[in-house]
Amino acid sequence: MNRLRPILKLILLLVIILGPLAYVYFFSPHLFDQFKTMEGVNDFLQQYKAASIFVYIGLQVAQIIISVIPGQFIQFAAGYAYGFWLGYLFSIIGIAIGTTCAFYLARALGRDGVHVLFGEEKITRFVKQLNSKKGFAIMFALFLIPGFPKDLISYAAGVSEFRYRTFLILSLAGRTPALMGTIMMGSMLHKESYFGMIVLGVIATGLFVFLLIRRHWLTTYIDKIYVKLSAPPHPKK
Repeated sequence: MNRLRPILKLILLLVIILGPLAYVYFFSPHLFDQFKTMEGVNDFLQQYKAASIFVYIGLQVAQIIISVIPGQFIQFAAGYAYGFWLGYLFSIIGIAIGTTCAFYLARALGRDGVHVLFGEEKITRFVKQLNSKKGFAIMFALFLIPGFPKDLISYAAGVSEFRYRTFLILSLAGRTPALMGTIMMGSMLHKESYFGMIVLGVIATGLFVFLLIRRHWLTTYIDKIYVKLSAPPHPKK
């Protein structure tokens, strides 16, 4: 029975998550095609007008928990529909809620359940890294690098020794640079600032390549900062 528990928990989780998706698939199948492009997401948000804020936050939460919606598309659309600052505010609220849900879903499923969901080898490797002395730096660096499967990190953190508050702060701080860049691109498109989009795109690409190449240096550097900040103060003579 103990061996069946993680599987039963996973089945229950899938029912909770896939239930609404199944409803949309059978009764509103056009929404899946609409979410495949930035234009489709923006049209969907414009259609709901005032209520679109809650719809957008819900989309952001769903994207983090189940990753069926491209995050860059909806964040780009947020910048286009709401502008930079409001787009960032609504995005970070949705990300905080979604990240929290993923973290505690992993806690509820347990390590065996998360293994079934993502594979034992991947989860074990990430949990080992997060539980190491450099876990703080590794966590921040993984969220900072664009394109990395952050949903996997969130679930791995849920079954690691990381405290929720520390995890949430690191995840939000690490996501913010790429998030701001994507939202700013959408805002620039709305303002027809095409030259600014090109400049921002070149800068973002350069930073992405730099972070990807120097990721080991980055984790070491962040770890040194963390050690300095967490070191006890020297007693006064």
